[in-house]
Amino acid sequence: MIYRSKAPLRIGLAGGGTDVSPYSDLYGGAILNATIALYAYANIEPLQDNVIIMQSMDRKEEQRFEWASHLPLNGQLDLLKGVYNRLQRDYGLPLTGFRLSTFVDAPAGSGLGTSSTLVVAIIGAFAEMLRLPLGEYDIAHLAYEIERKDLAMAGGKQDQYAAAFGGVNYMEFFADDKVIVNPLRIKQKYLFELENNLLLYYTATSRESARIIEKQSRNVTDKKEGSIEAMHQLKHQAQLMKEALLKGRLHEIGEVLDFGFRQKRKMAEGISNSLMEEIYETARKAGATGGKISGAGGGGFMIFYCPEICKYQVIDALTVFGGYCKPYQFVDYGLTTWAI
Repeated sequence: MIYRSKAPLRIGLAGGGTDVSPYSDLYGGAILNATIALYAYANIEPLQDNVIIMQSMDRKEEQRFEWASHLPLNGQLDLLKGVYNRLQRDYGLPLTGFRLSTFVDAPAGSGLGTSSTLVVAIIGAFAEMLRLPLGEYDIAHLAYEIERKDLAMAGGKQDQYAAAFGGVNYMEFFADDKVIVNPLRIKQKYLFELENNLLLYYTATSRESARIIEKQSRNVTDKKEGSIEAMHQLKHQAQLMKEALLKGRLHEIGEVLDFGFRQKRKMAEGISNSLMEEIYETARKAGATGGKISGAGGGGFMIFYCPEICKYQVIDALTVFGGYCKPYQFVDYGLTTWAI
């Protein structure tokens, strides 16, 4: 028997960064995101031998261990080992060997929530194997605790919930790790138009999101007014984006994105840089009405809203930067598991 899972990556549309503590604890955060048909996959194959094999197929990394109830964390495949350690502690996994292999459709550090989505997928595969009665909130919260507490990786909360729930969601974040996921019932034609006009562009650079997020969190702790006010404005942006999508005011989306772009770079140093600013202005001159840096910033993917048929001019204009446009579709489901 092989136990499989897949969880979708996400595009953040508004409110990015307001899900990060301590801002969300002090003021409450709000984010609007949508899952896309790019995935993190996990497969668990029980083995006869008393050995544990951890494999990242996309990163071409592998580690082997004699069976143990706790695997050492050393910076290599720690997400995989971190999930194993936590589930072993909380639920007690079988005393047998297995192979855990993973694959992600986007590079690490690309700004699409790859790490958190991978953790959700791994939890899903183990839950399928053990038949654990875990709902979407349970899995998302467990993934958050593994990353942020067990592995001490800086970051927010939106990615885990997007991967677990799927679809287009308006998420609210509060103190004590309270999260409310509000699925949005957006008319199909509005989603088709958004998908048609929203360009996903990979800058061919990656970044370590934790460093940027740590700066952002420190700015809140240090009560830096400019940074905190920018986060307030980004929370407001999530509300504006929700209204535009629900009411079909798609002509406003570019302006809402542009508003967020100009606020987000005030949150912390390193979110934007000269290359990303040049890419952004080039896209705007070619017809895009707005855009944003995906994820924590500093590299990875950017998105641009290109009304009418200007996305083809935008694609041509961006070729000089050496990146590429990534095809995608929105998906309305989250974590999926099965056995075969």
